[in-house]
Amino acid sequence: MERRNFLRGAVIGTSAAAFGGTLMRGAAFAAPAQPGPGPYGALGAADANGIQLPNGFSSRVVARSGQKVGSTSYTWHSAPDGGACFADGSGWIYVSNSEINPSGGASAVRFSSTGAITGAYRILSGTRQNCAGGRTPWNTWLSCEEVSLGYVYETDPYGVNAAVRRSAMGRFKHEAAAADPVRQVIYLTEDETNGCLYRFIPTTWGNLASGTLQVLVAGSGTSGSFSWQNVPDPDGSPTATRSQVSGAKHFNGGEGCHYANDTVWFTTKGDNRVWQLNIAAGTYELAYDDSLVVGGGAPLTGVDNVTGSSSGDLFVAEDGGNMEICVITPDDVVAVFLRITGQSSSEITGPAFSPDGRRLYFSSQRGTSGSSSGGITYEVTGPFRA
Repeated sequence: MERRNFLRGAVIGTSAAAFGGTLMRGAAFAAPAQPGPGPYGALGAADANGIQLPNGFSSRVVARSGQKVGSTSYTWHSAPDGGACFADGSGWIYVSNSEINPSGGASAVRFSSTGAITGAYRILSGTRQNCAGGRTPWNTWLSCEEVSLGYVYETDPYGVNAAVRRSAMGRFKHEAAAADPVRQVIYLTEDETNGCLYRFIPTTWGNLASGTLQVLVAGSGTSGSFSWQNVPDPDGSPTATRSQVSGAKHFNGGEGCHYANDTVWFTTKGDNRVWQLNIAAGTYELAYDDSLVVGGGAPLTGVDNVTGSSSGDLFVAEDGGNMEICVITPDDVVAVFLRITGQSSSEITGPAFSPDGRRLYFSSQRGTSGSSSGGITYEVTGPFRA
């Protein structure tokens, strides 16, 4: 579903903060919108897993750091972070990064058609602080190192092929990746206070061994037109990639990234914004900015990982905040979808839908302990909008 001028000049009443509300298009001083619980309704009481969900939804724990996954012999990794789902016959696979340094990497859990756990295994080892990433149309997982001069690794969710380092995609503090099959490029965010947004153009689509790294060039405002310019030295040494191109637009802490229908959404944690690139039009603008919320108390704080559903809804996970996943709808509504209680020293990571759209996977990176060894990976099932 296409979005235009999404949440520009967003305004919401103070009382809407607890549940969400309809945000107004246009001037930032429009009359406050009516508060409401969003498309899924108000949250219920916390369940046995400490998760507050709308009516009709339920949760289960899939894996815990340092413990065996289900009845398998595989021990789940610490600090679970970015993730994605892949079809696997009549079942599916959920992959998850490990944001520890050293020995980060990524793991996978295999599910049957009924959702039963049938296997778990390592798909990437020996890397550093693997934070987010992205899936490709040819069913591989791009696992990104969130360290200075970090790499992107292309991994096999099915556990057959060895992971491959993709040096041509640039060395910088990588965060997330999103594939655009129409233009045959991959967008990349950078987690620096003055980071950039990049795109990688493979020499051959489907093969990331070689290609061209470009950076987005635009003005200093929150909306306008943009272009792309080649990064002269993707290796990032001695000059960082974000400092090589005059006019490159800088963003305050790039995080999650999602592509759909000629649009790229990405989040910046330093200013709590969701940005929108209208690729076909060549323009950019804000999709969400909590500073435009009248009276404060925005429903979405600590923006981080982001994914989309078949309905056109965006699901944005919070790094801290109230430990919530919020939904942003095509009708300009921002609302809390779920909240994890009792884990204020953690963050929510890795939201991803199963191929049929009926299950949402995500992790609490540090769980109740506040330690990377206390991560918990969850599944939520329920009547998600088609």
